[in-house]
Amino acid sequence: MNLRPILAIKQAFSQIGRNIAMTLASLFSITAILLILGFFFIILVNINSLSQSVRENFGTVQINLLEETDEDAAATIMVELDQIQGVDSVKYQSKDDALEHMKVKWGDNAKLLDSLEVNPLPNAIVVKVENLEDAQTVVDTARKFEGVEQINYAQDTINKLIKVTKAIQLGALILILCLLVISIIVVSNTIKLTVIAREREITIMKYIGATNWYIRGPFLLEGMIIGLLSALVSSGAIALIYHSLVKNFGLSYAIIMSTGFVEEEFMIKNLIIIFLALGISIGACGSIISMRRFLDR
Repeated sequence: MNLRPILAIKQAFSQIGRNIAMTLASLFSITAILLILGFFFIILVNINSLSQSVRENFGTVQINLLEETDEDAAATIMVELDQIQGVDSVKYQSKDDALEHMKVKWGDNAKLLDSLEVNPLPNAIVVKVENLEDAQTVVDTARKFEGVEQINYAQDTINKLIKVTKAIQLGALILILCLLVISIIVVSNTIKLTVIAREREITIMKYIGATNWYIRGPFLLEGMIIGLLSALVSSGAIALIYHSLVKNFGLSYAIIMSTGFVEEEFMIKNLIIIFLALGISIGACGSIISMRRFLDR
């Protein structure tokens, strides 16, 4: 039985225990960095989801009707709108149908809508068009009717969202790269202190023929363990934060944006995978860098 892996693991935990102060410093540093990355991930994913939702309505004009506008009056409006060139379809959508559609769209978050005492959505006429020019004609025509309360058309919103999304993505990418470099440096310095303390021992091991990887193994595992623990802590924290965010602000966000937050299960599952990969990779890279000057000479 090969005892090397077991010995390397025992030695890694022993090193963590002997240098507990710096280990905790690395742990907190990586956890903080992962939490910041998690916040940016949540923002980016929800912005992309919102942008996609708006894009789906790119060729749609929703004409919200006044409460007193009955179905007969709505039918008259629909007939005139249907005669506009380029209109693909005209459909009446009651407030109850709109609420059911929203529940389907929200998926697991639909339970938030059960707390509504009154349906806040309006009756509406949904017009699908073939291109933007036709949509503008529909908007201009719909404004002439008395029973219309509001016209929702997504062109301007889409253009703004695209610009905002690109800016946020670029900023997030730059920040993420900076944070990753900082975290690797922190772990590297932590491992380096342990290496310096054992420099004489490492020199003796090299003298009697120990390979670089045999020496590097415990230190590599030490960095990976620190990264793994950081990933677990940050995953739990971000999961609680996102759950609280959806619970407390999910309904308000959906009413304002007409789409819900990205589902908790999808978000948290992917965050855990990303955090584990990043945490372990950061720890491993930090260890490799810290050992280089001692093993490559």
